[in-house]
Amino acid sequence: MSSDPWGRVDETGTVYVRTADGGERVVGSWQAGSPDEALAYFERKYDGLVVEIGLLERRVKTTDLSAKDAMTAIGHLRQQVDEAHAVGDLDALSKRLDQLVETVEARREERKAQKAKQSDEARHAKEALVVEAEELAQSEQWRAAGERLRALVDTWKGLPRLDRKSDDELWHRFSHARSAFSKRRKAHFASLDAQREEARKTKEKLVGEAEALSSSTDWGPTAARYRELMADWKAAGRAQREHEDDLWNRFRGAQDVFFAARSAVFAERDAEQSENLKLKEELAEEAEKLVPVTDLKAARAAFRSINERWEAIGHVPRDARPKVEGRMQAVERALQESEEAEWRRTNPEARARAEGLTGQLQAAVDKLRGQIETARAAGNNAKADKLQKELDGRQALLDQALKGLHEFGG
Repeated sequence: MSSDPWGRVDETGTVYVRTADGGERVVGSWQAGSPDEALAYFERKYDGLVVEIGLLERRVKTTDLSAKDAMTAIGHLRQQVDEAHAVGDLDALSKRLDQLVETVEARREERKAQKAKQSDEARHAKEALVVEAEELAQSEQWRAAGERLRALVDTWKGLPRLDRKSDDELWHRFSHARSAFSKRRKAHFASLDAQREEARKTKEKLVGEAEALSSSTDWGPTAARYRELMADWKAAGRAQREHEDDLWNRFRGAQDVFFAARSAVFAERDAEQSENLKLKEELAEEAEKLVPVTDLKAARAAFRSINERWEAIGHVPRDARPKVEGRMQAVERALQESEEAEWRRTNPEARARAEGLTGQLQAAVDKLRGQIETARAAGNNAKADKLQKELDGRQALLDQALKGLHEFGG
């Protein structure tokens, strides 16, 4: 008979393995060789079970083997151990399988908790997406909000599903928010399209009038009307993109034709008026040589000649007109003053009137002076002061009359 710590072979070739309770269990018989060879054979059977259990332990530890598949594999190995035709510490193998069951259960709970955490995070994430989508549904930033909603859909698709009821409820809110935004955006752009069509019709009319005015030579009123048309254009709003640029090019082109023609005419007129200014400045200089007047008759004849040539010349630039005309007016005033002085000097009736008035004023002044002296001698200063004021007024008139008389050469 042959034996080792975990089994033995009796004289008949029967092979036993020791059990955990101290007893024995027959695992097979061996007739082909020695008892040691029999034990070695059944020990190799045991080693095979050790290898299989070790492989399963590594799979549980290092892979994502599901708990269900792990428990199935453990049950299969436990049946092999319980019914094993092998020699070795089968009880130790059973304990390793028990430990492996505990490990799988722990991992099952860990995964369950992790899944619950992930589900909770996914719920919060989806709720946040729903809240943001509902806020965006009220936005009028059509492009930005639309792009953001599309990004939220992609984010939603990347999140784990919740339980059907919760997931359906959140998705319904999310989808409703997107639909509400799309409906508002569609209504907005439909209204915008209507406004742009109305703007197109208005601008077509404005273009028609602008083109009709482009050949006008009524410069002032037409330029004013173009300014009104431009204000109407801005107030009309934008037409559709495919029409706006073409309408604007026609509108602007019509204005350019008119203003280019006006500029050409104005440039020619400005050149002519600049030449007129030069001629009038020469005439003004010629007229200024008549002052001071020495021969009134000759000066007046010369000024008439100059003025006739002046009137024949035409317009000068507006900003230069006051100065050059002022020079001519100054000469004309000098001639008028000379004429008035000559008339006063040679008019005998006027001289006689001036002399009579001067005599009357002189007599009044002398009389008042005598009255003032009498009043002061009598001590009546109040009357004297009153008479003095009257004297001052008569004296001023006398001085003026004497000056006029002097102009007559007297």
